[in-house]
Amino acid sequence: MSDTPAIPDSQKEVLRGLRAFVQENLGLLLPIEKAWQPSDYLPNLGAPDWREQLDSFRAPTEQLSDDVLVVLIGDMVTEEALPSYSVSLNLIAGDEEGTSQDPWALWLRGWTSEENRHGDLLNAFLRLMGRVDMRSVEVTVHHLLNNGFDPRVFPDLYAGLVYTAFQERATKISHNNVGRFAGGEGNVALESICRRIAGDEARHEAFYTRAMNAVIDQDPEGGVITCARMLRRVIAMPGRLMFDGKDPDLFDHFSIVAQRMNVYTVRDYADIVRHLVQTWEIAKRAVTGKAARAQDFLCKHAERVESQADVVAERIAAEVPVPFSWIHGRSA
Repeated sequence: MSDTPAIPDSQKEVLRGLRAFVQENLGLLLPIEKAWQPSDYLPNLGAPDWREQLDSFRAPTEQLSDDVLVVLIGDMVTEEALPSYSVSLNLIAGDEEGTSQDPWALWLRGWTSEENRHGDLLNAFLRLMGRVDMRSVEVTVHHLLNNGFDPRVFPDLYAGLVYTAFQERATKISHNNVGRFAGGEGNVALESICRRIAGDEARHEAFYTRAMNAVIDQDPEGGVITCARMLRRVIAMPGRLMFDGKDPDLFDHFSIVAQRMNVYTVRDYADIVRHLVQTWEIAKRAVTGKAARAQDFLCKHAERVESQADVVAERIAAEVPVPFSWIHGRSA
């Protein structure tokens, strides 16, 4: 007998019952013929004036600070680990043959194809700018994919939706803020890239947030319990197992730079919790017993997280800059 926990049949039934909902929301994916592509934002190296285009592209990148480079690389590495995220979400889609026309499978493949452009574009941007150690970046991506990804959701199918709704919003915030800093340092092209990626994340966030809301409508007690279980512990960051072959605490050091710059902070985390609790109308759900206790926890959790923000900010401010192999050993 296997010791592997079984996926609850009741959750399978609820998600199967949402196929029509998923079909209706496939419009949150852009038609491929209308979608942006990485080449839209990069020099055309096949054009007669490719040297001029490349020089024009690279000139503003000289003004980007090492702090911006570190958070940009960390975000790019996280995006490049897309295969791990797709595998994880296939628990929900159940696309065993790989070409299923089930709405959940159509969403997952469409989501994956849109997300794939993010890593491609940021990778090409970093490579063409010529200011970072691309081999170190590539080693980091290789390690992150090799190390795998555990969002700590199995065997709870609802948890995958909670996790992704949270993470898509977090990623949107991070990309928008990196774009803001890039624009402030004179790189309009990078600002545009980050905002475009953030726009994708916003559409994807809308899908997963609506999907989880539909789950809670169908199964209030189960949905609320899952939300509380996921948020009782810190949401696992998708890039936490990144490693460049040198720094065993690379993710923590990247995270410190991101928090110090206010790219993504404890307050952002608290705001996401608050947003999801309000959007899913957790306080209004008619639940009892364990679910009622979970409801009470969720309604107070954002304030609980936010109460730690000043302490964390003080700790971050006291951290000494460390060298990053990504930027040729310079400290950030």
